[in-house]
Amino acid sequence: MTKLPEASWTKRADLAQLVAALEPGNARYVGGAVRDTLLGKDIHDIDIATSLLPADVIDRCKEAGIRTVPTGIDHGTVTAILPDGPVEITTLRRDVSTDGRRATVSFATEWKEDASRRDFTINALYAHPETLEISDYFGGVEDLENGRVRFIGDARERIREDHLRILRYFRFQTRFGDAWDEEATVASSELASTLKGLSRERVGWELQNLLGLPDPSPTVFKMRELGVMQEVLPECGTREAEKLAELVRQEREYGIAPDAMRRLAAIIPPVPSLAQAVSARLRLSRAQRERLSCVAERDASDSQQPLALAYYEGVECARDRLLLTRADPGALEDWEAPQLPLKGGEIVERGVGKGPQVARILQMVERRWVDEGFPDRTRVLALLDEELP
Repeated sequence: MTKLPEASWTKRADLAQLVAALEPGNARYVGGAVRDTLLGKDIHDIDIATSLLPADVIDRCKEAGIRTVPTGIDHGTVTAILPDGPVEITTLRRDVSTDGRRATVSFATEWKEDASRRDFTINALYAHPETLEISDYFGGVEDLENGRVRFIGDARERIREDHLRILRYFRFQTRFGDAWDEEATVASSELASTLKGLSRERVGWELQNLLGLPDPSPTVFKMRELGVMQEVLPECGTREAEKLAELVRQEREYGIAPDAMRRLAAIIPPVPSLAQAVSARLRLSRAQRERLSCVAERDASDSQQPLALAYYEGVECARDRLLLTRADPGALEDWEAPQLPLKGGEIVERGVGKGPQVARILQMVERRWVDEGFPDRTRVLALLDEELP
């Protein structure tokens, strides 16, 4: 039987206290922590499946002095607040009904029954908290070893239960897959139109998760080939998919970390009004909307004065625009925008009456100061002399 390798998180004292409160026979580590530990990857979240009902989980934790928060109590999830990080504890479940967007569940008592309602075989791995022995009901360990992302049971049925699983499939394939699973791709293509019924927030979140991975460009091409991308982001054509692949190469060349918003800007045409429409449709935050619109203003002239661009638009947007126009963003590394060494009051002291004229002169001096590469105060005062009436 496969065992989970010992890792730093499996030795956490606070986690051992939680398991003891639940009793080891009632708990199993499940999902990403098990999967990623088998792959030798860093662990960010720990989930526990339990045969105990939520009320029992809360009572046992309280007796052990562990605070809990009912983060998803309707679906059986309680979060234990531990010193080294929160842990989600979810009662074993079975689906009663699904409509592709949400599920009605009831509690179960069998581990395999809980596993059968999960999406992919590699996510249905359970590890005993004491022995670290893995319960693998659908061949997930072998799939993980072979780089295969496969739906549990019938792919179409899994997708009909939750349409978002189409996008999750492409994200997990990008992270863990070596070759495309034919049943999964065919089912995703056939049922792509069901994505229209999902909330835009969920779609936007999944797109961001995908685009933030090291190289999502082959996946974006595949999603277009299968007609999936057309359903969630019709603005992404072949040209835009190619732009994403080019951007990934640029990021790697200059040692710049992947960024989902920068990649999203790459797969829509550089039109500010279109960026606003996409932002609204995907329910992006205000900061994300502003960034996407700023990057959509890019043109070939951005590379001529990268520091001026960064001064006016911010380093983040400037870096994005340089990368997307195939320019070197190196000038922006560790650069902080300087402050104009001139105040409006100094212009008033020169005899200019308070009002719009002061702002106009200050703006003209600032523009020339930026164009000249941010010279010192002596030069700024000389520029002021030239702009005074």
